[in-house]
Amino acid sequence: QLEAAAAWREIGRRTGDPIALRRAATAAERAAGGFKAERRMAGWARARCEQAAVAMLGAALFVEEGLTAAADIAYAEAAAIGGTGLHPPLAELGRLEVEARIAAQSADRAAVLALAARFDAPIRGLELAGRRRAASRLAAAEARADRARFLTACGVRLKDPMLLRMALDGLAQSLSRLDAAYEPVAWARSATLRAAARTALADLDGEIGEVAEAINDLLKVIEHVSRDHSPLDWARAQATLGGALQLLAEAGGGREDSAFDQAVGCLDRALTVFNLHPALKERAAAAHDRAGALVRRAELAGDLDALAEAEAAMRAELAASNATRDPVGWAVRQLNFARLYEARVSLTGRDRGERAAAALALNTALDVFGEHGLRTLADAAARSLERLKLVHG
Repeated sequence: QLEAAAAWREIGRRTGDPIALRRAATAAERAAGGFKAERRMAGWARARCEQAAVAMLGAALFVEEGLTAAADIAYAEAAAIGGTGLHPPLAELGRLEVEARIAAQSADRAAVLALAARFDAPIRGLELAGRRRAASRLAAAEARADRARFLTACGVRLKDPMLLRMALDGLAQSLSRLDAAYEPVAWARSATLRAAARTALADLDGEIGEVAEAINDLLKVIEHVSRDHSPLDWARAQATLGGALQLLAEAGGGREDSAFDQAVGCLDRALTVFNLHPALKERAAAAHDRAGALVRRAELAGDLDALAEAEAAMRAELAASNATRDPVGWAVRQLNFARLYEARVSLTGRDRGERAAAALALNTALDVFGEHGLRTLADAAARSLERLKLVHG
């Protein structure tokens, strides 16, 4: 049952299918019950770690905050068993990941560095075990990726290049230990994270060379891991590539329409996967980035016709949506319309009610994002509101 749980969890991780996650949770629960009945407490602790890992994955994919709390309890119970084996480092790393998800929202640099350093010892423990077990080596790579994701999120929020460089250093170590031929999905995940960190660093430092490196990383990932092999990892690479191409287009002052077109194409491809499961939080982010690329391209080119085309596409999508069934998707569309209204006022120099419409759209979107725990999108809405106040009074 424990092996079945891990297999179903990996299927859920690759596809975003909630049914796979439910099957993983059921198998892990049965495994825990079996070990407990036999008084095999090390096995029970390992099964509790698996239950927690399933919950953490569900929280990451679908923003279910209750799952994070449940995972923390399971990891704490596993850690309390003590002893040797895989469960002590897995439980410790799991609890650190819970802390990191919370700290990523508000921690200062000192707190970020202290928390990141605490990953070292349990990662070393897994790597030592990995000399005998491939699963331990992959778990260590996943833990390094979790730490890098935390450092990248904090580096972006704090606008701190040092944190981004630390993320890149950790990912370089992880990639050096992975064989792309035999561990393609684990390698692809770390390579995609490295590209995201490089793009974020380029955005802060203005180093276009880092964007080019990020694009090269992502092209290798897309070539190496197909949509059929791991749909979500392929879609993430496409979405990350879209962001890197948009940054490249921005650096060219919008003169490179082809980069914007390629960015939109990448995001379209990512959405073919994300749209299969509308509750995925990555779907909302990709839809927002796609609309932003269309509006920004029109704005930089001073092209009102292109802006009108972007608006027509957004209105068609809005008409096909249902705010009751998909409140987050609806809120993302409000955020996109607000950006479009801002761009129109900027291009025409006239306000025909667009500023008021933008403010209303942003406030309603902010409420929805807050209710659903979507911190990144909530921050985007708050920044847009602040910009609206500063620019337009």
